Amino acid sequence: MTEYTEAYRIEVPKGITVTLEDYKCTVKGKLGEISRVFRSNAVKVEHQKNEIILSVSKQNKSSKAVAGTWASLVRGMIHGVTEGYQYEMKIDYTHFPMRVSVKGNHVLIENFLGERAAREAEILGSCQVAVKGDRVMIDGIDREQIGNTASNIERATKIKGFDLRVFQDGIYIIGGN
Repeated sequence: MTEYTEAYRIEVPKGITVTLEDYKCTVKGKLGEISRVFRSNAVKVEHQKNEIILSVSKQNKSSKAVAGTWASLVRGMIHGVTEGYQYEMKIDYTHFPMRVSVKGNHVLIENFLGERAAREAEILGSCQVAVKGDRVMIDGIDREQIGNTASNIERATKIKGFDLRVFQDGIYIIGGN
């Protein structure tokens, strides 16, 4: 039997429900539910009363790093279901006025650099995307999905074959929490 040493304790606030089944951790709160799989031979996740305890089997850098990453992910899940996350992006153009709209689970970018075909960026998971003037707001409870959605939008307006000092058109991340 492997001996585990406690590495992190994360307090679960009132109104949050945490369930652990096999390797899957599910956190439920007022804004929704997030699930994530935590699987490792060196780190163990336990739930006792109002705390989540992460324990390591070996006292080495690698196991402690995994435990620290998992602790951060669990704290992020708790923050997501209680307060949520938001990214803000800016639509920037100097040569051709861009039209940005949301259609289903895609963001359409029309007239980018005068192109006839619209560019598309996928909206991941349960993210909410809203376009207000020259700002694109991305809201949701899963920070990873919001970051990847913002990255998809930014990547869709990547310019190839033009001088980037002159053509600075695009949609760029300017803030987030």
